[in-house]
Amino acid sequence: MAASAERSTPDGDDSLRLLSLVERTLTGRLEEALRGCGSSLDQWRILRLLADRGGCPMNVVADHVLLLAPKLSKLVDRMVSANLVLRRQDHEDRRRVLIVVSPRGRRALAEWDEATSEVRAQFRDLLGADADQFEALLRRLQDGLDPVAVLEQQPATQD
Repeated sequence: MAASAERSTPDGDDSLRLLSLVERTLTGRLEEALRGCGSSLDQWRILRLLADRGGCPMNVVADHVLLLAPKLSKLVDRMVSANLVLRRQDHEDRRRVLIVVSPRGRRALAEWDEATSEVRAQFRDLLGADADQFEALLRRLQDGLDPVAVLEQQPATQD
C-alpha cells in the first residue's frame, strides 16, 4: 500500500490538517516578509484588494481580509493616518463610504508585493502546472462551504 494511502483517513481529517498546516506555513512566511517592510499581512491584503478592485465599502474589505468590523475599522484608521488609504464618498450611493488606495499606498504595495514575491513564487513553483487547478479546487471548496452560496444553489421551494 502507498505511504499516502496509509496516512489518509476516510473522513478526510488528514486533508483538513494538511490544509491548515499549509495555510499556517504560508501565512507565517508572508508575515515575516512583510514585517521587514513595516507592514502586516492584513494591510497588504487590504491594499492588494483595493488596487485590484478600486474603491470598496468596509464590508467587502472585511470579508476579503477575514476581519471583524471593529478590528478592521481600527486598522483602516491607522492606514488612513499613514496615508496608505483614503475614505471617499461613493458617487452612486452618497450614504456609503468607500476605501481607496492612495498614491502612497500604491508605492507601499509595490514594495510589499516585491517583499512577498519569493514566497508567492515558491508556492506556484511547488504546484507547477497544478497551480490553477489547485486554486479552482479551493474556490469550489470555499463556495460549497459558504452558507450564502449554498442557499443560492438550492432550488426555490413552493409553499
